[in-house]
Amino acid sequence: MFELTGFQRDLLYVIAGAERPSGQEIKEMISKDVGEVNHGRLYPNLDALVEQGYVNKGQHDRRTNFYEMSEKGHESIVERRDWEDRHVGFLG
Repeated sequence: MFELTGFQRDLLYVIAGAERPSGQEIKEMISKDVGEVNHGRLYPNLDALVEQGYVNKGQHDRRTNFYEMSEKGHESIVERRDWEDRHVGFLG
């Protein structure tokens, strides 16, 4: 996951926490945390995650795609969180 940008990692976490969100739903969810995200930033990054095998893309209907975590994406988040815990530890 180290080859991903911070924004791409954030997208993975948003997708992992939702059930087959559309691109628009992802845009709305991530915009709440990082500020307004335009289509020109969102969709190329989603496409990169699909191309790299972190996310699967399907169709809700002819106009709306959905995104879901792939096995690689799930495993990468687990590995990333383990890595974070080793370096940061528990801050509670």
